[in-house]
Amino acid sequence: MKAKISVSENNIISQIDPRLYGSFIEHLGRGVYGGIYQPGHRTADDMGFRKDVLELVKKLGVPVVRYPGGNFVSGYNWEDGTGDKALRPRKLDLAWAAVETNEVGIDEFQEWAKRADTDIMMAVNLGTRGPDEARQLVEYCNLDTDTFYAQKRRKNGFEKPFGIKLWCLGNEMDGPWQICHLTAQEYARKACEAAKVMKWTDPDIELVACGSSHKNMPTFGEWERTVLRECYDHIDYISLHNYYGNPENDTPSYLGQAVNMNEFIKTVADICDEIKAEKHSDKTINLSFDEWNIWFHSNEQDKQIPRWSYAPRLLEDIYDFEDALVVGTLLITLINNSDRVKIACLAQLVNVIAPIMTEEEGCWLQTIFYPFMHASLYGRGTALSAEVEAPSYDTDKLKNIPFVTTAAVKNDDGGITVFAVNRSLDEDCEPDISLPEGYKLYQHIVLDHDDMKAANSSAEPENVVPAEVPAEGKTLLKKHSWNVLRYRKGE
Repeated sequence: MKAKISVSENNIISQIDPRLYGSFIEHLGRGVYGGIYQPGHRTADDMGFRKDVLELVKKLGVPVVRYPGGNFVSGYNWEDGTGDKALRPRKLDLAWAAVETNEVGIDEFQEWAKRADTDIMMAVNLGTRGPDEARQLVEYCNLDTDTFYAQKRRKNGFEKPFGIKLWCLGNEMDGPWQICHLTAQEYARKACEAAKVMKWTDPDIELVACGSSHKNMPTFGEWERTVLRECYDHIDYISLHNYYGNPENDTPSYLGQAVNMNEFIKTVADICDEIKAEKHSDKTINLSFDEWNIWFHSNEQDKQIPRWSYAPRLLEDIYDFEDALVVGTLLITLINNSDRVKIACLAQLVNVIAPIMTEEEGCWLQTIFYPFMHASLYGRGTALSAEVEAPSYDTDKLKNIPFVTTAAVKNDDGGITVFAVNRSLDEDCEPDISLPEGYKLYQHIVLDHDDMKAANSSAEPENVVPAEVPAEGKTLLKKHSWNVLRYRKGE
């Protein structure tokens, strides 16, 4: 198969916000307890955080982590996770039918984030709670005043404010599964008033309003319009959530799911611009795709988990090679939409639909770890529009899926990185790649495997891993492969 890829330094999409490579940790399953936090583990530090997990998170270079939910946040009282651990309440978590001990809360998580070299995207409870509790949490986290909640933080041992600048106004509030879910108008009013008092408390924060829970919700579209009309002047972003899967084992359609993601992004951006025009505003609302990933492998096993367990093995999808390819195409789509998608969170980070898995003896890496790491490391800088001429294919579900999909980034060091996925199950691709004069390929990283269902495990942690191939000679995009092509100016 032949393809032509043309990259010009003049064809700029946008400067990439590093937060495009964010992630998510929710109080769910073993995400926190047995994931990032396990006192008594052989790698535990002075606060009980697993140092082996911290090192892998730093290896991913995650710039922001959304916390503490997710569905969990809609029933969460933030005060429960502060102060003396001996006095913290054990509570029922209705979102996931589990027991929450509150051993970890914002007091601990803000310190974990520092140790992981990341920032926090904090979600507030707009389910069982509202604007008053939200602005109190902002004061607790961010203010240096001689006032009640700032003093409460100091009494809990934290003299300096945490400085959390990015906040979510609730989570998936149109979902019937959400604790105290709301109509669009109910949420819009609640979110608007929360946004006002949160920004009155700290004018320097950025706020993300909830979009629809996913693109197939009956509320999708009109929900966004209602929320934007009410909240436009007080928010900075609106959220998108979507998960992808292959329960029908239709690999060609599955490999094309990024086409759906791209359409979703364009539709929400158009709605934002529609309301901008309606309001005659100079302000642009950008997008926060703060939940995205593959999620379907664990659905059946999760039905067997007993209710009211502590840190149960929930949502522990084991990802295979084709999942990694799909994640690669989704990352490419986010980069190519970085003019509007400024924040994105791979959901989640550890154990729960995650690239990093923990066992008592150590950690192992899922297949999806690698494309995410490559994008995070080499996808910083300016996104360039790569023109691709390649054959396409149709499935019963999707039409006009290009066999080759790419994104190009002008890196801050002056190099250019091209990410490419060959979706073909049968044919290698010999691309004719045109770059600005003087650029030469110096590194080609490939993730491929003969078995689309091959996965890693604690027993076989290196069954699916990337490799470097020679950068000299003709470039080849092997059939069903993820490729990182790194160029620099020739000497």
